[in-house]
Amino acid sequence: MSATVAGRARAVPVGGIGRAGPFSACELPVPGVSRDFRPEGIEVGRMVLAAGETTGYLGPIVALLCAAGLIGYLSIRLRIVPIVGFLLAGVLIGPHQLGLVSDSEVVRAAADIGVMLLLFTIGIEFSLDRMASIRRYVLLGGGLQVVLTVGLTTAVSLLFGVEWRPALLTGLLVALSSTAIVLKVLSSSGRTTTTVGGTSIATLIFQDLAVVVMALLVPLLGTGSGGGVLELLRALGTALVVLVVVLVVARKVMPPLLERVARTCSPEVFLLAVVAIGLGTAWLTSLAGVSVALGAFLAGLVVSESKHSSHALGEVLPLQILFSATFFVSIGMLVDLRAVLRMWWLILLLACAVVLLKVITGGVALLALRVGLPTAVAGGFLLAQVGEFSFVLQSAGRAAGVEPLGMGADGEQVLVAVTVTLMILTPVLAALGERFAEVLRRRRPTGETAAVEPEGAVGGHVIVSGWGEVAAALTTELRARDIPVVVITLGPELAADAEQRADRVVRGDSTHGNVLHEAGLATARLVVICENSGEQAARIAAVVARFAPETSIVVRPTDRAGAEELVPAGVDRIVDTVGAVAHPLTDTVLRRLGRLDSAGYPDPNTPVDFRFDPATACPHTTEIEPVLPSSAGCTECLRLGERDWVHLRTCLHCGNVGCCDSSPHRHASAHADTCSHPIVASAEPDEDWAWCYFDLARLERSPTR
Repeated sequence: MSATVAGRARAVPVGGIGRAGPFSACELPVPGVSRDFRPEGIEVGRMVLAAGETTGYLGPIVALLCAAGLIGYLSIRLRIVPIVGFLLAGVLIGPHQLGLVSDSEVVRAAADIGVMLLLFTIGIEFSLDRMASIRRYVLLGGGLQVVLTVGLTTAVSLLFGVEWRPALLTGLLVALSSTAIVLKVLSSSGRTTTTVGGTSIATLIFQDLAVVVMALLVPLLGTGSGGGVLELLRALGTALVVLVVVLVVARKVMPPLLERVARTCSPEVFLLAVVAIGLGTAWLTSLAGVSVALGAFLAGLVVSESKHSSHALGEVLPLQILFSATFFVSIGMLVDLRAVLRMWWLILLLACAVVLLKVITGGVALLALRVGLPTAVAGGFLLAQVGEFSFVLQSAGRAAGVEPLGMGADGEQVLVAVTVTLMILTPVLAALGERFAEVLRRRRPTGETAAVEPEGAVGGHVIVSGWGEVAAALTTELRARDIPVVVITLGPELAADAEQRADRVVRGDSTHGNVLHEAGLATARLVVICENSGEQAARIAAVVARFAPETSIVVRPTDRAGAEELVPAGVDRIVDTVGAVAHPLTDTVLRRLGRLDSAGYPDPNTPVDFRFDPATACPHTTEIEPVLPSSAGCTECLRLGERDWVHLRTCLHCGNVGCCDSSPHRHASAHADTCSHPIVASAEPDEDWAWCYFDLARLERSPTR
């Protein structure tokens, strides 16, 4: 091809490949090149772009996402946990019912990724330092619950003639509860920080840790597996070596590596790095003969030791939600309604047996923690379902030739049906347990207390989103007044500076719910967004308002964002950067030029420090503080473009300047009623007294002033 043709070929491709010669079927005709010319590899571009053709996997994926989204939406409208909707969506579109997804290979691959990402995020949240405060609940309560449930289920299965291998597998499956559903139920009912919530979460943590050990044990139950105890010891030894290596990497390698990646300030690079760590570690551990589930959890544990763990969790969480939804849909696809109808009595009987057994074992385990009978009963009912990771173990058991209860394919259908049924009924069981607990409390009053707060929790604090000069100055002023401050920022350098000034720093994006939760949004007194543009601030405020609608939000946009953009997002206070500087600057300049008009007082740069006579009988004098006047003139009148006030008054609690009751608008008394700031000082140059609107009493200045 000539240079001329090559140059034209670079100029005309629609696909923008920018290489000499045709590369895509979408390129325009090039003189001297045959239309029939199709280099190797063109088929991929033609298949995707040609009209009337599509890939084989796109239809099932679209059906899966549409069904999950629609039924998930209906579940939320009906106040049902969305995971239940995903399960029902799988039942509906699965090969046994409508058959919209008959080829489940792609779904199975996506579900495997969902399991890995789910364990990866659990590992990120499982910080060894953070969980040290509830280690007794985790080890004693959780360990006792798992051991009792496995032992009792296995014993009951043996009594009914089940061979010991499937009996033990059934015990392992029943011992696990659904972390995802229980956390959703606790969060929606506001019981996460209660004793019931804390002990239940601790039990779930132990179960999630036990999964990785169970994943090593289940393959050894196969009738054809050799080695026995030696094989088990080899597997445990391999896992121990992998664990030691991972812990060393977590402490020594991962923190500086993620720090270096975070310094690029590229969300794309950071997300790719985090996902590569999660899936890559799972793959590497599988090469060592350890399950990908254990590898994904250990990868999360590695990331949790970095200062950027909250940032990493926030970035990967949307992917985890998407693929985990696919995982739950794939579970629902396993249900065969015809088999359920055929064995409905057995499924109902086993579901009742599982609830009874888990209420007993869970209650006994929580009683061992000395939390009281009502709490133990409520926790037992809350954990009385079979968890999502049971399907992971069941798949491993099927690969080893062991089925639940030794029933073959019917055993698998029974497990799926019982699990899905109890997952759907979890909110009902939780409410039932709470009702029983309330009855027990009335008969035997107990003082249920809040659960142990995670390490680093502040409470009653101010969250400052973003870091810069304004945020630094604000943080300094707040801490000087003994007001705790938690800062959220992304940049490593900014975070390092903030750590020198704030009580605590969370590294992450403020638009991610998990980052706000890590910063203690539920117990925060105020959220300040002071280093973002109006558009960015509106996005952050919308997320804050969604998770904590009662929390006040103050915004100082770095641009001239208006109220029409910020107020709909939930902002209730806006500090205009330009106006905040321009008004005092204008007054100062006019004062120096001697050009002040009747609105030239009080001076916003002169503090009002009214020290009242100690002999006064007014009970509201505790409201008096040194203040700076908000403006030179009545603030509200100036906003209305009017100057028809008679006298001016300065609020001695916040500095607001308003017009007196002799003025047409009477803004001073209106401010006192609205804000409950009762005392004002006369702002007239020749007057030195204060007035309490609540007591209708005049206050004189202290003679010692």
